[in-house]
Amino acid sequence: MSSDLAQPRESMDFDVVIIGGGPAGLAAAIRLKQLQPDLAVVLIEKGSELGAHILSGAVIDPAPLDALLPGWREEKDPPLRTAVAADEFYWLTGRRAVRLPNFLMPKLMSNHGAFIGSLGNLTRWLGAKAEALGVDIFPGFAGAELLFGPKGEVLGVATGDMGIGRDGRPKDSFTRGIELRGKYVLIAEGAHGSLAKKLIAHFRLSEGREPQKFGLGLKELWQIDKALCRPGLVRHSFGWPLDDSTGGGSFLYHFDEDHVSVGFVVHLNYANPTLSPYDEFQRFKTHPSVAPLFEGARRISYGARAITEGGWQSVPKLAFPGGALIGCAAGFVNVPRIKGSHNAIASGALAAEHVIEALGQGRANDELAAYENAWRGSVIGRDLFPVRNVKPLWSKFGTVKGIGLGGIDMWLNTLTGHSPFGTLAHGKPDHACLKPLAEVRPIAYSKPDGRRSFDKLSSVFISNTNHEEDQPVHLRLKDPSIPIAQNLPVYGEPARLYCPAGVYEVTYADEAQKSDPRFVINAQNCVHCKTCDIKDPAQNIDWTPPEGGGGPNYPNM
Repeated sequence: MSSDLAQPRESMDFDVVIIGGGPAGLAAAIRLKQLQPDLAVVLIEKGSELGAHILSGAVIDPAPLDALLPGWREEKDPPLRTAVAADEFYWLTGRRAVRLPNFLMPKLMSNHGAFIGSLGNLTRWLGAKAEALGVDIFPGFAGAELLFGPKGEVLGVATGDMGIGRDGRPKDSFTRGIELRGKYVLIAEGAHGSLAKKLIAHFRLSEGREPQKFGLGLKELWQIDKALCRPGLVRHSFGWPLDDSTGGGSFLYHFDEDHVSVGFVVHLNYANPTLSPYDEFQRFKTHPSVAPLFEGARRISYGARAITEGGWQSVPKLAFPGGALIGCAAGFVNVPRIKGSHNAIASGALAAEHVIEALGQGRANDELAAYENAWRGSVIGRDLFPVRNVKPLWSKFGTVKGIGLGGIDMWLNTLTGHSPFGTLAHGKPDHACLKPLAEVRPIAYSKPDGRRSFDKLSSVFISNTNHEEDQPVHLRLKDPSIPIAQNLPVYGEPARLYCPAGVYEVTYADEAQKSDPRFVINAQNCVHCKTCDIKDPAQNIDWTPPEGGGGPNYPNM
């Protein structure tokens, strides 16, 4: 080991350390300083700036924001301006779009009172509020290592070393990471974060809970003809291009004068290893009911990220010795509502209140048991409990029957507070759901036309993704032989298809003969969606943080 890598890190002490600069982390920081202004609070974010890695549809339920910052609507430049004006739900076949009557939808599915906007821009606005309150915010620094005390408690985190070459040796630009120590550490990394993953395993936080389930969300931002834009329109669909056994659906959100957010979610418990979520998204835009919207339009940005879908029964134990999980790191997305940012804000504020209570009692680095005990009875639990069976019903019975049963279940929960199903199990984790190639019909995708549909590399380009190329590959294989020896013959190596950024390839010395295959990792393309860490059937890929500041730089996403 180089002497530079062995040298001790500089250490800084705070009252509270927050990892992740999304809505949950910033809400926690703001609430902490509201309740105790002299508290020392630090927040680090792996993106180059706040909002750089934030991606969501986004239709935002403003209730938790109203509770956190009541006067936001009256500000000169509020972060959310386009109120939802209309909800539309469609069932798609290959050629038709069948409108579903709104009266069939449970009340909780209504977006009345919500706003369409950019979650990234909301995050930047929350960051300014937090800084004004005195929160120390450091973008461009990834939490790379947990720091443990003598009793096994979490004392803080260390940021990643910077300036290490591909060979693992320090370069001239080498800078050692910093230890950030706190009385409590709040983990707000988003879905399947690297530190949250380690904490859940280390403290066995998922024992007695259902496996976490995930979806892959893909989104593009378009500027369209003003004559076609209907500001405030929220349109969701399910069905085509996915088959009945594959869960997922689309969204189209109109906002400002001429902008549309278009996206597609594929549930990661799909079975066919030849399915490409990215290409299903591109196919969706060619549907006759959708394609005219993009005639002569301009695509502005693209991104992708994993979404937690397990809900009520998959939320791990939130408190561990020295801190807590908040936001999507905890898994608070409401799947049928396609919303998680409201619960992220609420969970950050709730955790902050319990941290303040603990500090007031002279406690530090112990378990915030009161936070764990409080969330199910809070607004978060009341949001997730009525929809807890929608995902398992969809997975078990397919899209048509599953959504129908899920709708009935939501109505019964809304009207009576009970479900005839009780609380259903999810069953297998997503990585265990793939079938071998021999058991499926391969899916063939058309070549993109460059007008409505595009290839992966052109999409990665407009995500503004950038990594320092001379650094260790952050996508690590536990066993380098598995992709070719195991995944390729059995599944066709699905990483090359489930990755929405073209990170993984299988190349051949002789393409015609398919001889001497080699597994290639183009780590510089990574948009940090974490799908590979979730879906790899051998659980052989470990997503770790690259050098701080690397990854996408999403504008207005």
